[in-house]
Amino acid sequence: MSEAKIFYQQDCDMSYLQGKKIAIIGYGSQGHAHALNLKDSGCDVVVGLYEGSKSKAKAEKQGLKVLTTPEAAKWADIIMILTPDEKQADMYKQDIEPNLEAGNMLMFAHGFNIHYSCIVPPADVDVAMIAPKAPGHTVRSEYQAGKGTPCLIAVQQDATGKAWDIARAYGAGIGGARAGLLETTFRTETETDLFGEQAVLCGGVCKLMQTGFEVLCEAGYDPRNAYFECIHEMKLIVDLIYQSGFQGMRYSISNTAEYGDYVSGPRIITEDVKKNMKAVLSDIQDGTFAKDFLLDMSPAGRQVHFKMLRQKNSEHPSEKIGEQIRKLYSWNDGEDKLINN
Repeated sequence: MSEAKIFYQQDCDMSYLQGKKIAIIGYGSQGHAHALNLKDSGCDVVVGLYEGSKSKAKAEKQGLKVLTTPEAAKWADIIMILTPDEKQADMYKQDIEPNLEAGNMLMFAHGFNIHYSCIVPPADVDVAMIAPKAPGHTVRSEYQAGKGTPCLIAVQQDATGKAWDIARAYGAGIGGARAGLLETTFRTETETDLFGEQAVLCGGVCKLMQTGFEVLCEAGYDPRNAYFECIHEMKLIVDLIYQSGFQGMRYSISNTAEYGDYVSGPRIITEDVKKNMKAVLSDIQDGTFAKDFLLDMSPAGRQVHFKMLRQKNSEHPSEKIGEQIRKLYSWNDGEDKLINN
């Protein structure tokens, strides 16, 4: 496999956005950052929202023009879809597809709907992706600081022959090229993103922390101690890894902690755990996860399973203890600093 390219400012020609009209569909975490960064980069931008959206006033207050989603799609040459995955297909079919013209570009920040063929664009439009590797508020704040957030870049369909040029220009417009645009594909981005969320970042880490909390509590330790040791300190370790990698983290911790890392980590993350991770990846690759997710989110599914899981997890004992512990944090302004025993 050849090494993927990384594109920087010098590889991006912003002139490919000159004369182009860009519609940002959605004004959530990513939507506000993309729209404001492009506006500040001198691009012609509007925000597309559904009728009655509460985000309209916010976008207009920040100096952006707001249209309905169909109006924005009809007006634009480049349409970036930044609404939730489960809502994109219906919205596309109803509001965007009827207003597409040959030579337009459809853009995404996640490959889900294209990869799983929930959205199938016509052959005469470009389809590309710019996926920032940070939440929207960071994409915005880094841009304002003259920096940038690394992004993934992909082209699924190059109908005009200029899709890569336009995608790179868009990446530069939101500040991503200041840090680097890593070349990928819709398939790779989708499958690795879902796997990372489920097996490691959200599913894996949350379950690991909560299980550690349970083990200490069941052994008779104070739940507050358990919260500090298994949940609170996770951020401290992750921050060290984020700054300087695993070896940098291990340099910063005690020899006792480092030795325990080496001898006990493999006892927790065993070959059976790795097999389970591979099974999770298989469900993502063959579409099982996407099928189950979209069914649960559909009008027929009514999010019954999703809401049940959300409710069940919100009731974990660590949540109640966490509320008490977080009142001790000096950075939580206005919170009580006393734990009621």
